[in-house]
Amino acid sequence: MAASHATVGSRSNRAVLLTVTCLGQFMVLLDNTIVGAALPDMQHRLHTQLTGLQWIVDAYVLLVAMLLLSGGVFADRFGRKRVYLTGVAVFTAASLLCSLAPSLGWLIAGRVLQGVGAAALSPASLALLAAACPAPQERIKAIGMWAGFSGIGLAAGPVAGGVLTDAFGWPAIFLVNLPIGVVLLLVGGRSLEETRNPSAPAIDIPGTALSVLGVGVLTYGLIEGGTRGWTSPVILGSFTAAVILLVAFAAVEARRSAPMLPLRLFRQRLFTVSNTAMVVVGFALMGSSFFFSQFFVYVQGSSILRAGLQTLPVSLAMVIVSPYAGRLAARYGFRIVVTTGLVLAGLGLLALGMVHADTPYGNVWWRLGVVGTGFALTMSPLTGAAIQAVSPQEGGLASGISSTTRQIGAVLGVALLGAIVRTRQSGGASFETGLNSAFLAAGTVTLATAVFTGLWLARAKPAEGSVAPQRATDPDAVTTSNVASANSR
Repeated sequence: MAASHATVGSRSNRAVLLTVTCLGQFMVLLDNTIVGAALPDMQHRLHTQLTGLQWIVDAYVLLVAMLLLSGGVFADRFGRKRVYLTGVAVFTAASLLCSLAPSLGWLIAGRVLQGVGAAALSPASLALLAAACPAPQERIKAIGMWAGFSGIGLAAGPVAGGVLTDAFGWPAIFLVNLPIGVVLLLVGGRSLEETRNPSAPAIDIPGTALSVLGVGVLTYGLIEGGTRGWTSPVILGSFTAAVILLVAFAAVEARRSAPMLPLRLFRQRLFTVSNTAMVVVGFALMGSSFFFSQFFVYVQGSSILRAGLQTLPVSLAMVIVSPYAGRLAARYGFRIVVTTGLVLAGLGLLALGMVHADTPYGNVWWRLGVVGTGFALTMSPLTGAAIQAVSPQEGGLASGISSTTRQIGAVLGVALLGAIVRTRQSGGASFETGLNSAFLAAGTVTLATAVFTGLWLARAKPAEGSVAPQRATDPDAVTTSNVASANSR
């Protein structure tokens, strides 16, 4: 009888843990897509130009990209519950700061803090879940639910952003995080159990600092170049500083015994090719989606609410197709599935580059759907390929690096495609023409990458034993690696 009560209690605790971790990741992914719908209102109310909107998005993505790997190490070393709740608290407080921001500068500061919170919250939530589910099949099921619930946040973002912004203005998209954050802090503080990894590596402070500064200065040059002039001393100086800082980062990582980014992993062709392709996925997906709502509002004259609904085919296609991508990769191989996905995404982006102010929505939505389907087919298998290229003990690290490279691509996508639009406008072209050029550029880069993966993305020999990640930061990555390894046996 006592054993029965213990089992019931254990199941109850497991359900609370699953709810708390899923809700935390839901909040992070909701914030990824909810902001896009509010960008036109932000531009109007904050009296900012395209450069300001780029910083609103990239300030967040940059911090997530650069701190994601460190967040996983922090969670393992100092306690997953402690890091998770700290991340929730920072993210919630930052959301309040964003909603109250009186100016663009304050909003960007709030977005930086949100990125810090998300980089702690996201890997810690998955680490808590993995530690509570030692049985492989149970872990796969729990992580599958975690990834699925996270996907709902991705799909709900455009609709929620459109509804809230249309009814209350852009600050409302950040206020929605407050009740979720408060509930997570209250329930998580009482119900979560602390776990840690005693043998976790030391924090790579020099590597983290150099990576943040290097990519941050590069992003500054790319975003501000169109406004200040590409040959201005400030912009040329920022690019020079970025090169020096990133070279210093590589030198520091090569000498450390426990580096944040082990450069030796890139000697594996499969690992290098998959991460290179992941940078392009982040670049083209995030860079183009930055402009979706702006296209519908500024070019086609939609309301903010309607524009949020009109962008939905991308995220819906990703949520529907993503769960099958890992299974397809396990059956047909990484090369076929990834290359097919990149071709679809590239063709979809090229098709978006040909839409105009008078193009009816019936001839636009399917293009968005093709883009979403294509990228959904690439993300899980690319992370699965990176994981398969390394030893089982490094599966979590490989997953985290894959997620980080996608985020770096996203930072560069928003900066570079925005630079294309601004450069075209400064030459006298319309915003519509600038957008067409950006979509065509993203499509061309994606198709070129499809040729690259078609030639070089070969399946590695499966590693001995399970490939279950020990510390991962990407929902698609984890489910793919487990599904692929399960199906290959």
